[in-house]
Amino acid sequence: MKQVYFDNSATTPMRDEVIHAMAHVMKEGYGNPSSSHAFGRKAKVLVEKARKTIAHYFNVSASEIIFTSGGTEADNMILRSTVKDLGVSHIITSKIEHHAVLHTVEALQKEFKIEVSYVTLNEQGDIDFNQLERLLEKDGKALVSLMHVNNEIGNILDLKRVGVLCNANNALFHTDAVQSVGHYKMDLKALHVDFLAASAHKFHGPKGVGFAFIKKDSGLSPLIIGGEQERGMRAGTESIHNIVGLEEAIKLAYDNLDAESNYVKSLKTYFINTITKEIPGVQFNGQSQSIEQSTYTLVNVCLPFSAEKSGMLLFQLDLKGIACSKGSACQSGSSQNSHVLTEILNEADLLKPSIRFSFSIYNTKEEIDYVISMLKALKE
Repeated sequence: MKQVYFDNSATTPMRDEVIHAMAHVMKEGYGNPSSSHAFGRKAKVLVEKARKTIAHYFNVSASEIIFTSGGTEADNMILRSTVKDLGVSHIITSKIEHHAVLHTVEALQKEFKIEVSYVTLNEQGDIDFNQLERLLEKDGKALVSLMHVNNEIGNILDLKRVGVLCNANNALFHTDAVQSVGHYKMDLKALHVDFLAASAHKFHGPKGVGFAFIKKDSGLSPLIIGGEQERGMRAGTESIHNIVGLEEAIKLAYDNLDAESNYVKSLKTYFINTITKEIPGVQFNGQSQSIEQSTYTLVNVCLPFSAEKSGMLLFQLDLKGIACSKGSACQSGSSQNSHVLTEILNEADLLKPSIRFSFSIYNTKEEIDYVISMLKALKE
C-alpha cells in the first residue's frame, strides 16, 4: 500500500544528516557538560557551539538562547515567569493559540488573578490590530502572547507590527514560533520580540529539544530548578545529542531555505489548484489558500462531504496509507472540533470535515495526486 505523510505540521521526519550528527555525538561526545575533565569540556564545547549557531541565524546574543525540551516548556517558562517575576498583570492573547499558551494562561489567571484579554479575530482568523492597540492602553503591565504562524490554518502574524505596538505601550511581547522557526528568517533584534519559543522536530530535527529566546536582562527566572545549567535558567543535564541535532537541523533549514521553501510552495500551489479543480465546492479555512498570508507548509480544507461521509474520513484516509489531521496533534484524542476552527467557522461549515494537509521537502506532486484521487473516491 502507498504511504503518504502529509502531517508535517505535527512533526517532520529527521534529515539523514541530523541522525548522523546525533549518532556521532552519542558515541563520541557522551561527557557531562558540567564536568571539568576533558570529556565534560568536549561536551560543553558542543553545547555552546550549537547555542552560537542558533543565535547567529536570529541576530541575537548566544546568552539569549536557552535550550528546552521543546516549545511547550519554553512557552510555560516564559509565560509563568513574566507573571510571577516581572509583575505582568494583563495578558493579551487570542483564542486560536496553541494549548501550550492557552492552558498556561488559564492556569495563571486562576493562580494569580491576572486579567486576560482575547483579541478579536475576523472570519479568516486574523487579529484586529485596532482592538489590540486599545487593549494595550489599559492600566497595568501587559504581555502580548500571539503565535507567529498558526499551526492549524497557517495564518502569519505581522511580528514587526505587533512588536512596534508593544514597544510603544511598554508591553512585553512573546511569540510561539514553533511553526515558523526553520521556515522563515527572523531578525529578532529588529522585530522588538522579547520572548520566543521553538521546537526542533518541526523542521526535520529531533523530538524532545527546542529553545527559548529570552531577551538579555529580562529578569525571567527558571521553570525547572536544580543545577546551574543553561546559565541557571534551565536545570538538568543537557541532552547533548539532541542539541547537536537541533543545531544541524537549523543550519540545513536556513542554509537551504530559498530552494527548499520554493519547492514546498510549489507543492502547496499544486495542491490548491488540483483540489479546486477535482473537488468543486472545496473551501479553504483561514488564510490557508494564500502563499503570502499563510505559511507555505500547510493547507486546511473544508470538504463538501455529506454528514455520513464525514465521520470516518480520517480513518478511511489512514486505511489508504495517508497521514493527515483535523488539527493539532496535541488534541488528536479529543472528540471536540478544533478550537481554532470553532472560532472562525459558521455552524454549517463546522459540520463538514476540515482536514489539514501539511507538506515538506520529502513530499511530491505524485503524492498529492494520489491523495486527491482518494478524496474523490471517498466522496462518491
